[in-house]
Amino acid sequence: MSKRFHIATFGCRTNQADTAALRDEFFQSSFEETDDLRRADVVVVNSCTVTHRSDQQVRQLVRRFRRGNPKAKLVVTGCYAQRSPQELASIPGVTAVVGNSHKGRLVQLTELAPVSPAGFAELVPVYRDSFSASRALEPSPARRTGGRTRPFVKIQDGCDARCTYCIIPAVRGPGRSLPPDEVLGQVGRLVGLGFREIVLTGIHLGTYGRHLDPPFRLHRLLEELLHIEGLQQLRLSSIEPMELSRKVLQIIEQSQGRIAPHFHICLQSGCDRTLKRMLRPYTSARFAGLVEEIRIRIPEAGIGTDVIAGFPGEDEREHRVSRRFVERMPFSYLHVFPYSDRSGTAASQMDDKVSPSTLRRRCRELRQISDSKNSQFRTSFIGKRLSALTLDQMEARRRSVITGNYLKGLADPSLAPNRMVSLKVVGEDDDGRLLFGD
Repeated sequence: MSKRFHIATFGCRTNQADTAALRDEFFQSSFEETDDLRRADVVVVNSCTVTHRSDQQVRQLVRRFRRGNPKAKLVVTGCYAQRSPQELASIPGVTAVVGNSHKGRLVQLTELAPVSPAGFAELVPVYRDSFSASRALEPSPARRTGGRTRPFVKIQDGCDARCTYCIIPAVRGPGRSLPPDEVLGQVGRLVGLGFREIVLTGIHLGTYGRHLDPPFRLHRLLEELLHIEGLQQLRLSSIEPMELSRKVLQIIEQSQGRIAPHFHICLQSGCDRTLKRMLRPYTSARFAGLVEEIRIRIPEAGIGTDVIAGFPGEDEREHRVSRRFVERMPFSYLHVFPYSDRSGTAASQMDDKVSPSTLRRRCRELRQISDSKNSQFRTSFIGKRLSALTLDQMEARRRSVITGNYLKGLADPSLAPNRMVSLKVVGEDDDGRLLFGD
């Protein structure tokens, strides 16, 4: 009988793309995937470490998985495993810790690892080292995607920036890019398997190709991808404002929806003084100009952003400046994060830390703004017809769908998943979910 594996994933779309690659490796090693934790021979937790909260959630899940299946091999990988492997190895019942540097060999390393005696961290194998100096990203097969209707293709990994709050360069390594021929091959195979939407992801997506020899550029990659026959829609994951070039905007505008009109642009703060302490290489005015250009070129675009509340030294004035800037911007949603100290970052050594109660209040204020903006954006499309992808999930006995500009809602349950359809936004239900009809 085939061995079974079970994977849980935390964090960003790049981590989700890594999980898809891990699934493929397990399948190639004659494993079967199971949603039932108790039936798994191998359990993998693909971790995130962007905040203390994410670390805590990973540890809690690892312990719960061990209680739920004490006989399985339990492996922790991902960014937390890269940053602090011994913390994870000390959790009773962990079989092995595999950092991002060794994630491509996880299945092989798992097969070799014995189940460790509970409580003996020194016996738990840890696979982690510094990243290769190569700036070409190793390709990962794209044959299996775990049943998703929106497969992620990781075209870039790592980061060369030094934002003062961010641990990601330490746990993801230097910027690396997948050669364009490899990207075209992966996307072409997924299109051949019948997928309608492909999501391009990376840690610092806008720097794609700068690490290759010879260098390449994201706008050139998009141009070549649009020549793939049968490709219906590409979507870009988050991108830095200084990397969203006019050439990329022009290609998206002229693609007539084949590149989704959805931009997740990382702001972090609307106050220039705070941005300077963060070492973010732009001003709020430059960011606003970029958003205005998107609105002029693609009026229906969904524009989301990330905002950090309570960065060290952010007083009430700076918070108000940032909050008012966010209020003025035509965002369709915000991802709000409370500042979280990460050992090894420059910000962790800064004075004037914001109190936990003030952090919570500021996050609450920003999330209220996000809720209001998202409601305004959603309801502005009632009565309009949009292109949407039907997903493999059902909710409230209706088919879940997602539009090109990142509106989520519910449609006729008879619609098959993984189809691009034209639907009319007919209203909202009592829970504020958009309803789509013919």
